Amino acid sequence: MRAMGESIADRFTKDGFCFPVPIMAAQEAAEWRARLEDIEHRYAVPESLPRPLNNYLRVNAHIVLPIACQLASDPRILGAVKEILGPDILIWSVEFFTKEAGTHKIVSWHQDLTYWGIGATDDEVTAWLALSPATPESGCMRFIPGSHRHDLLPHQDSFAKDNLLSRGQEIAVDVDEADAVCAELKPGEISLHHGRLFHASGPNASNDRRIGCAIRYITPKVKQTVAKHDYAMPALGSGDTGSFTPITGPKAEFDAASIALYEKVLADQSAAMSQGSDQDLSLYS
Repeated sequence: MRAMGESIADRFTKDGFCFPVPIMAAQEAAEWRARLEDIEHRYAVPESLPRPLNNYLRVNAHIVLPIACQLASDPRILGAVKEILGPDILIWSVEFFTKEAGTHKIVSWHQDLTYWGIGATDDEVTAWLALSPATPESGCMRFIPGSHRHDLLPHQDSFAKDNLLSRGQEIAVDVDEADAVCAELKPGEISLHHGRLFHASGPNASNDRRIGCAIRYITPKVKQTVAKHDYAMPALGSGDTGSFTPITGPKAEFDAASIALYEKVLADQSAAMSQGSDQDLSLYS
């Protein structure tokens, strides 16, 4: 929890995270959730899209889904992120993370930046918006305060089926669970965390889905050092995308142009996501 009078930037610098940051009323969050679940219902038939719907939800949803682009462009979220990253902000990725009620899906201890190809940068932050209650029972994120001050550390890949991460990766150091802070969020609140922060989440033992939207923001200073090409969407400030190819949001859900762009971005980014692996990670959801 943020101390009274403590700024977002101060808390983030000290701990590598900040929560809860109120963004919208619970009723508005419920409306966004209803829109997302309507998409899930309408595209439930596998043959309705070139790829399974979950691929699009879990990887670069902002390229094919207006709802993802709209959430990532919300001025209330951008205002909080601006306190950390400054005035020039780009959207690099948007992902919907859903843990179904009563399931055993987990996220192991890891650092986000490990396989993104953008190094150990400080010019990235993830905003995680709760669309349903994120509690210890439902498998909310857990953070290790101050762990963002480490460099990027080695990770071991498990490819475990119950792990929501692309490679089931886990940081190859002992993490003291007693130090962990539960990032409990009400619908409509966000947490902000650094890409080097040690974080994880447990299974959902509740009777409701745990739904979150993870938005990865960067600044034009960030450099992609593994993939030959990478992409970003201007969100705030000058519009400069640095070394990233600028992209725009979709005109409609899964329109032909956005699906073609999705495939191009996926192919290019996979070079970074699959680095060091002998398994096919072209679908790294």
